[in-house]
Amino acid sequence: MAPIRLRHPKGVTTLQVDVDSASVLDLQQQIYSVTDIPPSQQDLKSGYPPQSLTLIPELPLASLGLKGGDQLMLMQKAGASSAPFQASPAQISAPSYAPQASRPPPAASPTVGATHARGPDSVPTEGGYLVHRIVPDDNSCLFSSIALVFEQDMSKAPMIRQIVADAIRRDPNTWSDAILGRSREDYISTILKPSTWGGAIELTILASHYSTEIASVDVETGRVDHFTPPPASDSGSRCILVYSGIHYDAATLAPMLDAPADFHQTVMPITGEGDSDPVIVAAKKLADILRAKRAYTNTTTFTIRCQVCKKGLKGEKEARTHAMETGHVEFGEY
Repeated sequence: MAPIRLRHPKGVTTLQVDVDSASVLDLQQQIYSVTDIPPSQQDLKSGYPPQSLTLIPELPLASLGLKGGDQLMLMQKAGASSAPFQASPAQISAPSYAPQASRPPPAASPTVGATHARGPDSVPTEGGYLVHRIVPDDNSCLFSSIALVFEQDMSKAPMIRQIVADAIRRDPNTWSDAILGRSREDYISTILKPSTWGGAIELTILASHYSTEIASVDVETGRVDHFTPPPASDSGSRCILVYSGIHYDAATLAPMLDAPADFHQTVMPITGEGDSDPVIVAAKKLADILRAKRAYTNTTTFTIRCQVCKKGLKGEKEARTHAMETGHVEFGEY
């Protein structure tokens, strides 16, 4: 362990960091525990004059070139509020290595959908309002969102993780090493850790477990991904998740904007074909509102340069591949 001195809005803290084996995300999580600034909102600078560090969570901490005794300066990204960051471990549908875009003041057109001036974003639809339900930015956002929807209790996220682990353990044919991208036992032990994100594999399993379609609307593109249960057990209902590129939230149906959470309908019957269903239409309008606020992260177009060989790279996938092929782990923004 090595000391890293952190200057932040609350003061100065000396962190004890494993600079040899920790990941960038490990450092971000440690900073979060001290400052309450989520990783997606952290702007870290080092050196003199201070230069912003390129934070790619899954890369080794060595990618930042830090050593014991270094000093970091932390600022919260402009336009960011003290709310959510996060999303996936398997990274199948939820890559998450680029910083989240800063969020300028709301600029949603009134033709897109209605918003509640003093509450979360919402869209009027049949039977009430589809309301954006923000969950904590703590690496369990997918599991917290599912717990909110099906268990009405976000604190049951660990139970949701266990459901996934048990399903993988019971079905080695469907969830083989090849499908999981690693050994089954490794995947199971990893997904049970609160620091591990969830993605397409988890949503597929949970849709089957709850016999309910999980529709995930992507904020940046408005695309809706439908995770459906087996036809024999399909209840004919669906729930809505909102995906920012690095974070999952839920969306639930309220009879009125100021209705307490207990009155929200978290699972809705499917009443229309495909994306013509009224709830899906409302979910896409909700994504429009969030997109207008730039409340999303594009992890595929983030451009960086290898500081060792100066090769230009685009997105977390190219950065990770380059690091694995060359051993180069120091990156900077263009």
